[in-house]
Amino acid sequence: MFSRNNPFRSRIRQKRQAEPVRSGRGVFTRRALLVMAVQAGVLGALGRRLYTLQVVDGGHLRQLAERNRTSKRLLAPARGTIHDRFGVALADNKVSWRALLMPEETTDIPAVIERFSQIVPLDEHDRARIERDLRHVHKYVPVTLHEFLSWDDMARIELNAPSLPGVLVDVGSTRLYPFKDLTAHIVGYVAPPNEEDVAKDTTLSLPGMRVGRAGIEQTQEAVLRGEPGSVEMEVNAVGRVIGEIDRVEGQQGEDVRLTLDSVLQQQVLNRLEDRVASAVVMDCRNGEVMAMVSTPSFDPSLFDSGVSHAQWNEWANDPRTPLVDKAVSGLYPPGSTFKPAVALAALKSGSVTAQDRFNCPGYYDLGGVRFHCWNRWGHGLINMREGLKYSCDVYFYEVARRCGMDPIQAVGNAMGLGVKLDIELPHVRSGVIPTPEWRQKHGFHWNGGDTVNAGIGQGFVQVTPLALATYVSRIASGRDVQPHLLRATNDQMSAMASVDDVAKVDLPPEYLDVVRGGMFAVVNDPHGTAPKARLDLPGIQMAGKTGSAQVRRVSRALRESGHFNSMNLPWEYRPHALFICFAPYDNPKYAVSIVVEHGNAGADEAAPLAKLIMTDTLLRDPASDVRPPAPVVAPATEPAADRAQPADTAPTPAPQPTGQGQPDPGAAQ
Repeated sequence: MFSRNNPFRSRIRQKRQAEPVRSGRGVFTRRALLVMAVQAGVLGALGRRLYTLQVVDGGHLRQLAERNRTSKRLLAPARGTIHDRFGVALADNKVSWRALLMPEETTDIPAVIERFSQIVPLDEHDRARIERDLRHVHKYVPVTLHEFLSWDDMARIELNAPSLPGVLVDVGSTRLYPFKDLTAHIVGYVAPPNEEDVAKDTTLSLPGMRVGRAGIEQTQEAVLRGEPGSVEMEVNAVGRVIGEIDRVEGQQGEDVRLTLDSVLQQQVLNRLEDRVASAVVMDCRNGEVMAMVSTPSFDPSLFDSGVSHAQWNEWANDPRTPLVDKAVSGLYPPGSTFKPAVALAALKSGSVTAQDRFNCPGYYDLGGVRFHCWNRWGHGLINMREGLKYSCDVYFYEVARRCGMDPIQAVGNAMGLGVKLDIELPHVRSGVIPTPEWRQKHGFHWNGGDTVNAGIGQGFVQVTPLALATYVSRIASGRDVQPHLLRATNDQMSAMASVDDVAKVDLPPEYLDVVRGGMFAVVNDPHGTAPKARLDLPGIQMAGKTGSAQVRRVSRALRESGHFNSMNLPWEYRPHALFICFAPYDNPKYAVSIVVEHGNAGADEAAPLAKLIMTDTLLRDPASDVRPPAPVVAPATEPAADRAQPADTAPTPAPQPTGQGQPDPGAAQ
């Protein structure tokens, strides 16, 4: 029924032959698509990863790769230098070597430190400091292991570098003070920063950074510090430095130039010798401080490397207080050097005229209390010029009583006493000129005895040697000069005002002339209290005022016995010796103040020193614009025997024994 050639069967056969072909073509297409999808996914993931590595994380990975062969760190900037008025370095930098530890380049810091200590010994102080630094600094900030390495130390460190990963030898700088104790109180010193310093400024954690702790180093810290730099070095697998790739130097701190003359400073120190004293030399026309010495002093370079406990205890227990700048921080009763201020206050208030005369019998009775004059024989009937010339206590008891303390305080403040002076030094003390209100604030009642006591610079009156120099400068020039030490920064000179540009003090010129005349008589007139201060320079005269300030009360019986001599007291009970002066008298240029602790009598101890210091100053003349010649040494000071007997004044016309120093006017029985 169905033949081979049946057309129907032929169509079926053809259909069956065609179906496997169509079915095989469909299977191949699905597999190809699957393979293509897998390939596309893999290529996409690979592309994404490549994008992440090369684009997203490229910078970070590049840094990681570089860190395998480089090391980059910040560099402490060089500190600015400090110079005197003629460019002589007072504080400079000296190259030194130190060992640093990079915490991020080692995995076992304690082991590295222990191995290092076997090469370069570390004491307990070093270990405590390293442990503290590691706790408070970031890992990328190097920590100082040891400073001031010797050549042998450096050689041993380099030889053992493979066992000291993260340790490297670095060049740094040490603060150098060429004049040491000569300028220590003015220039100050630097020391490593403490935790409080680092918390305020993290750059202080860099090795070699120092912070000013005293003097100009402290007040000009922002100017002297500078900005840090950076260095990039090539290292091998163990962190040993192979070479330097790049260095960006930090910005050095600015240099500072002072008004100080280092040669005159040395001359003043030589004059003071081994006394516990202070002296200030000032240009009375513009307030430039030419010299300011406080003795004894100290070596400021010791603070850079660390002061030992033994050295610190020696300084702290020294009764002469070498760490204290007596010129700006020492407070002393001014004694009779305060009498010109009392005279000016009385003239200004109108309570006393220059011609008024008061009798001095050698004592002054007030309210049943007797106040003594230094001359127990008295000075007789005297006016203001003679009161200053003879330094008569009784005269100024009466002047102070008539004037009152408020006018005295006002004039004293106007002349620089009892106020804080704006000089570029830390720890400047203002002193005190008391008033009834001041006394009441301290829980005590003011009485008339306090007023007359203050009239001769005793009692509660306290001043600094710098204030005394400012005070006599204003008397000499009649100008409101302000003491200062900063003259220039980076050799850019400060605009110094001429004397005509400085405001005048609020006192009539004729009142100042009266006081200047009295101070002239102190030094140059017969029977003045300071003949030993008379200058030997042709055509130049000096005006001044002596002062002796008691630190211990003397009984009336002992005083009137005629046998009292304060030189027989222990050193710490003797009066302070003071002297203030200016010269030349007819054209004032320089002012000097001197305080000799327990020097006994200003006339015998401080006045001769003032003469020598003023002579040195006038011969050198540091205020000139050109560098002065080599130092000129004035005549040698008097032998110690010549200044053994205290006397606040020379003999007056009345017969009398030698004065015994400024007595305690409050010692009334």
